[in-house]
Amino acid sequence: MANDAALVLFSGGQDSTVCLAWALKRYERVETVGFAYGQRHAAELGQRGRLREGLTKLKPEWGGRLGDDHMLELPELGRLSDTALTRDAEIVLSDKGLPSTFVPGRNLLFFTYAAALAYRRGMRTLVGGMCETDFSGYPDCRNDTLQTLGKAISLGMDAEFIIETPLMWIDKAGTWALTEALGGAPLVELVTEESHTCYLGVRSRRHAWGYGCNHCPACALRRQGWEKWQAGKTT
Repeated sequence: MANDAALVLFSGGQDSTVCLAWALKRYERVETVGFAYGQRHAAELGQRGRLREGLTKLKPEWGGRLGDDHMLELPELGRLSDTALTRDAEIVLSDKGLPSTFVPGRNLLFFTYAAALAYRRGMRTLVGGMCETDFSGYPDCRNDTLQTLGKAISLGMDAEFIIETPLMWIDKAGTWALTEALGGAPLVELVTEESHTCYLGVRSRRHAWGYGCNHCPACALRRQGWEKWQAGKTT
């Protein structure tokens, strides 16, 4: 298992794009994996190629480090999940206090499948954009969940896997700041223009922070993070 290689869970969203840039700065070989599970915001997956191409153009060394891209189909996850991300349903809070966009088991499956792929590719580091500081309350985004999962994967495959989550302890404003720190204004522009976060898949409306409906929880987080980051830059 190579210590200088990483497999990034790459959806085409803001967080996973920043994590991909983060990995490209740190590892000599970086590959990406995406998951199609019947999500309503499949427009996100459509941006992956444009983002990968854009990142390779930003810095020559990133182009040399970015390797293969993989797409895994998990249709059963969408069929099992009765959520607002896999059905044409209203985004609301459930009786348990979880948003209806929560897809049970999603990140657990993503990392397990990613680990199986990484094992075959000779990699032991998995990188994901999950965040416990500024998130929607998803229990599978918590640090304890993912680090415990990492231990289980390592035991089950008899190989030490590391789950890296660069955004775990920063909010969305911090994510924008990290974007600028990693690649300056060009990376901020790439993330703004090409990454997709909107749960409803809207790419016909352009805002200062990117494309989206401007109403769903994902758009609200992205917008509020942008505004907080911009306000901090002027003070």
